[in-house]
Order: sequence, then C-alpha cells, then structure tokens
Amino acid sequence: MGKFMLRVNMSDLSVKKEDVSQNHRLLGGRALTSTIISNEVNPTCHPLGPNNKLVFAPGIITGTTAPSSGRLSVGAKSPLTGTIKEANAGGIPGQKIARLGIHAIIVEGQPKEKGKFYILRLTPETIALEEAGELTGKGMYEMNELIWEKYGEGIGIIGIGPAGEMLMVNAGVSCNDPENSPGRYAGRGGLGAVMGSKGLKAIIIEQKGLGDIAYANPELFKQGQQKLTKGLQEHAVTGQALPTYGTAVLINILNEAGGLPTRNFSSGRFEGASKIGGEVINEWSKTRGGKVGHACHPGCVIKCSNVVNHPDGTYHVSPVEYETAWSLGANCGIDSLDDIAEMNRICNDIGLDTIEAGATLGVAMEAGVISFGDGKKAIELLNEVGKGSPIGRILGNGTAFTGKAFGVVRIPVVKNQAMPAYEPRAVKGIGVTYATSTMGADHTAGYTIATEILSVGGKADPLVAAEKGAMAKGFQTATIFIDATGYCLFIAFAILDLPDAFQGMLDTINGLLGTSYTAEDFSRFGAEWLALERKFNEAAGFTKQDDRLPEFMYYEKLPPHNHVYDVPDEILDNVHSS
Repeated sequence: MGKFMLRVNMSDLSVKKEDVSQNHRLLGGRALTSTIISNEVNPTCHPLGPNNKLVFAPGIITGTTAPSSGRLSVGAKSPLTGTIKEANAGGIPGQKIARLGIHAIIVEGQPKEKGKFYILRLTPETIALEEAGELTGKGMYEMNELIWEKYGEGIGIIGIGPAGEMLMVNAGVSCNDPENSPGRYAGRGGLGAVMGSKGLKAIIIEQKGLGDIAYANPELFKQGQQKLTKGLQEHAVTGQALPTYGTAVLINILNEAGGLPTRNFSSGRFEGASKIGGEVINEWSKTRGGKVGHACHPGCVIKCSNVVNHPDGTYHVSPVEYETAWSLGANCGIDSLDDIAEMNRICNDIGLDTIEAGATLGVAMEAGVISFGDGKKAIELLNEVGKGSPIGRILGNGTAFTGKAFGVVRIPVVKNQAMPAYEPRAVKGIGVTYATSTMGADHTAGYTIATEILSVGGKADPLVAAEKGAMAKGFQTATIFIDATGYCLFIAFAILDLPDAFQGMLDTINGLLGTSYTAEDFSRFGAEWLALERKFNEAAGFTKQDDRLPEFMYYEKLPPHNHVYDVPDEILDNVHSS
C-alpha cells in the first residue's frame, strides 16, 4: 500500500492527497511533526491564527504488529509556551490512520465563518470534511457516544471538548481507547486550542483489521518483535509494576524520595500519599470492579492503563495516571481518590490536560480562591471551565495565567508550561530537563527519573547536581527518537537495561523500512531532531535565558531534604551546546 500525506485546508474546506517526499519517507511521529512545523510554519506567527498548522503523524512503527506501538504525535506551535510543540497519545486512532496509509495529516488555515466546526471523516473509500452539527459544544463522552451510534462501533476518534472550542490554552487533543473512553490525551501545550482555532471538532477514522503494511524484511521485523516483547515482559517495571499498579505506583515511590510536589510545590512529601496511589487502584479493582492491566490500544504488552469505578461498581473514569493522581491530589492537598477520579473525568470531558489543570488549581488554592484539600470545591471550579465563566476562562488558560491573575509568586512553570509530578529540588536531573526541553516543563522530554529514582540504566543520587546536564541531554536525545518511532516511551525501561530489547527495537524499524540503523544512529538522529526544534524556538525569540526554572526554586528550601535548586546556569546553558 502506498503512503500519502493529507493536506486539509480549513479556509476553503479542501482536502488533498500528496506524495510523501524523500525527506519525509523515513520519518514518523515527533520527528515528522517537528520537521513539517519547522519547514512550513513561521516561528513568530500567532499560535491561534491562520498561519499556524496542526500536524497529526503516526510513528514510524505505528500500525504494525510491534508491541506497544500505537502512538500518534500531534504537533504545532504551542499557544501555551510559544515554542514548537509535540504531544503524543495512545488509543486507537494512530494505528487506524497508519493502516489507511496516511503518513501525516496537515491541517492549515481557518474557517471563514467564526465558530463553525467540522469533522474530518477518513475511510478506506472516502476522505471528506463534514459539518460537525450537533457535535459542536459537546463534551468528549457524549460526542464519542454519538459518533459510535452514527458511524459504528470501533471507530477511532480524535477530538476536542469545549475547552478547545473556546481556545483555552490548556486544551488537549483526545484520542479514544478500544472501549471508546476519551481518556488518551495529547494533552500538553494547548494543542486542543490550535485544533479549535482550525474549526476542527473531530477526526473520525473508519478502519478495520491490520491493514496492508509493507515490510522490507518481514523476518527481521518478526525477530525484533519477539526480542522486544520478551524484554518488556521480563523487565521488572514493564512486566510487573506497571501492569499491576499502573503509573500511579510512583506516588509512594516519589513520596518516599521526598520528590512528590505537594500543595503547590511547597513540600516534597504528602501525608495522604498512601490513599491515592496505584496500590489503592489495584485494591479497588478487586472490591469495586474496574480493571488494572488495561491496554489503551490493541497490541500493548505493558498494559499500564486502568479503569476506576465508583463505590457502587459503576464505571467512573479511565485511566487515573500517576501525573493525574499527583496533580489533582497531592499538589492540591486532596487525598480522596474518588474526588481525583471525578476531576479526571471532568478534564477528559471538557478537554483539559490534567497536569496543567492540577497545577492551576494548586496556584488558585495558594491565592485563596479555595482551600488546599477541598476536593468538592475543586470539582466545582473545574466545572466552571466547561461553562466558560470568567473564573473558568482564567483557569482554562493555565497555571502561569492564573498565577498572574491572582498575584501568586510561587508559579511552577517553565516557558509557561506547568511542571509535572517530580520536584526538581529533590530530583536535580529532571530539573535540567524541565529547563532545557524544547517544549517547556515536560518530564517525558527527558525522563531522568528512570536513573535517579528507579535505578534504570544506571544509578545517580537525585540530590546531587553534578553530571545532571549530560544525563538530561542523553535522555532528551533518546526520547525524541522513541517519540519518532511510535513506540510507547515506557519501552525505555527495558531497552535501557536489556541489550536484546534495544536491538529488538532497532530490528523492527530496520525490518519495516529496509534501513540498517544502529545505536549510533539512534543518538545522531535524536541530536539532529532536537537541534531542529531548538532552531525553531530561537527564531521564535527564545534564548538560553528562557532555559531556567522559576526563581522561587533557587531560594525556597524544599522539605523534607531542605534543598534549593542548585544546578548552575552554566550546566543548563551547555546541555545543547555540543
């Protein structure tokens, strides 16, 4: 099956197929979205204006039968950070897009009629824009249900909720899972607002089966698939911890390490941590129903997702991830997992990134809008976002915006994007990643937690600043390569520790593409793609002075270790110098 690019012009409502250029043929995921954005978008454009573009790109390996390989990258200039941005998600849309032969979807322009929304319908026979009609204004749960009722079950759905329609810069892009939950999000950076600015409410993908993927060397691909699967099943993190407890297993681990940001980053320990972690979710799966070891897409062997039920056994939300349990829990001083699950569901429905939403609530709590620990009031505030009320619009535009509105000094952001669930004063390497990432504070950009906390790929004292620049650079380089492949980032645990698993990953790529990539190429490509992203940001006006953590972290000591952030600026400045 020949691959093609799809260019969707929302100004004249045209949809055109284009050949895949030689420059794009071997790219996928983040490498492809960032290449297209760098080539086609003016770095100084307004992110919500007609000159920004929104790109959807399955990873190189997405759509194949490789394990845990269903990721879809979404890229644009971010309205939250002002930088280049890629966010990726699991769920079923990425695999379906790839199996239709679509290499990437480029959405450009804006509808002439403001407030008019459309859906892009993709089938093996038809590619067309249709008016969104009754779907306009709907939350994600209702919209997904209506789409399956009209077009058939099993359809892949990419969509935005009311937050995206209202162009709030904390709006994410939802992808549905096999059960049609909208909880798989390309959440960070406000890409849902970009999708809303294009007048695109949803992309629906009607595709069944494994498609007609052409393998250059099927036997090599199969060998690689077997090696990687074996490594993922044997590794303690991907084969045991994640399928049993999900990502929220990290709540108690980070709390013990003194690195769980609590009450708007004022402490590294939360006294209620044991009530909101993966162990509780696992126990609830036995007493309430629900599920652990849930796969967000077919073919995932890690199965870190979960389904959380109400006390009466009825469905509540999927999934409750570590970042969400932290942001809406410890960071807000809330120890009710039921309240956290409800806020999670609200975010999924109206289309908010849960990390940014929880950090925003933490800042609002510090400002005295509501009290720390008041889950019921926090739920009320999040519902205001969906209504588009004045307070809702403030909160929907993120942590930095909310902090400025209420005169808060402790605002935990880098390049206006909220920090995730790891305290830089207690885990120094992740602070380097936050500061020097091309996309603002983003743990997935260079997950030094693997080594600093989990002892994967070596060991390092999280409280020591030395060598953390090189560590963060190495993780950022590796991460962008994995983001390009379409593999879940969690394969990193296995490929960092198990040489056969790493080789298996390379074999699947080489078996598919007919290439001969080595470990050296892994690093070389990663460095080249990072340089491309940094070049875009520099043209947008960013300098090394923007690669800094917030000032309060340099003078406020964080309990329980009572450290400030002490990685020298010189180290931060040299991360991407060579």
